[in-house]
This record gives sequence, structure tokens and C-alpha cells, in this order.
Amino acid sequence: MILAPNSKLLMIGDSITDCGRARPVGEGPGDTLGNGYVSLVNALLGAAAPQSAIRVVNMGNGGDTVRELKARWQRDVLELKPDWLSIKIGINDVWRHFDRIPLPAGLISQQEYEATLDELLSKTRPGLKGLILMTPYFIEPDRTEPMRAMMDRYGESVRGLARKYQATLVDTQAAMDQVLKDVPARSLAADRVHPGLTGHMILARAFLKAIKCPW
Repeated sequence: MILAPNSKLLMIGDSITDCGRARPVGEGPGDTLGNGYVSLVNALLGAAAPQSAIRVVNMGNGGDTVRELKARWQRDVLELKPDWLSIKIGINDVWRHFDRIPLPAGLISQQEYEATLDELLSKTRPGLKGLILMTPYFIEPDRTEPMRAMMDRYGESVRGLARKYQATLVDTQAAMDQVLKDVPARSLAADRVHPGLTGHMILARAFLKAIKCPW
């Protein structure tokens, strides 16, 4: 596994990461890590690599775009001093282009999305032992569907940043696409965004594969 023993892994993002985690800091026993993929990652690390004693912290916040992420970065990332940082953001940045009519002002373009993440990573990466970037996803197999097509473009920005900052990439869209070969999209998430437990397990499995954790 690429995480060294006793590492502190901070996982940050939007509602998919949040999933009801404790405030102000999601860390500790019970349901403090929420009921999504972060909790599953923690449980599977504890079961498959207990000797590593990885300390998992959930700092997801429902509704976040990269703008909200930037606003809380100092408090929720830098001041917590993680060894490893995992970022999963982008669903709301894309979704706001499609879920409100008329379209609201101040939509986040792909250029702003990428530039904001780049700014945050440029000042954070030097202090980390490792960085994990998770692509955003849309649970829709038709790549020509407008929101899916836009999500793929934002995902390309994450892939480019992963190369630039030598980060471990978790391709969550590819993980969802693999399962969508056999099941309908709405069986994983009624809104094709917020998954149930199976969808969160898909994310957790993709994460563990990326960090080379045997399970």
C-alpha cells in the first residue's frame, strides 16, 4: 500500500464525501466519518491493513463547489496538517449548469474549476507526503448526454492536475461505468448523483485499488 503506517489521511469534498460526518471535524469511532465511501474506506483499511493504523479524517461539506472549498481550505485542510490528502469535488460545479432554470449567475466554468484546484494544490502539495485526486462522476452511461459530457470534461481537468502534481488518480467515472454495463443508472442513484450504499462501495473499492490496498 502506498500510504505509510500511521499516516493521517484527510478526505475532503462535497456531499458525496460528507454523508453526515461529525462537525467540526469528522474523525473517530461510531458514525463520525458519515455513512458513505469515506467510512467504507476506513473500515476496509482497518480490516485489510490493520497494522498500518491509518488515521482517516472526513472534511466533506454538502453543496460545495471549488469556491466553497477554497474558502474553507485554510481551516479544513492546512490547519489539520494531513500526511495524505484526498480531494473529490466537481459534481456541484457541473450540476448547477443543469438543475436550475433560469440558469443562475456565476456558474463555474471548467477554466475556473481547474484554476481554483491548481491554486489550492500549488500551495498544499509541498507539505504532503501524498495526494489523491478523485474525478467527479455522473451516473449516466450515455457519454453524449449533456451533463455526462460536461462531467467528463471536468474529469479531464482532474487528470491533468494529477499528472502535474504527481498525484494518485481515482477514476470514479470509470468505476461507475464498469458497473453500469450491468445495471441501470437509477438503481445506483435516483438522481444519478447521490448513490446508495452500492455506489459508495464502488467509490471505496476504486479508492483502495488506487492506493494499492489488498482486500
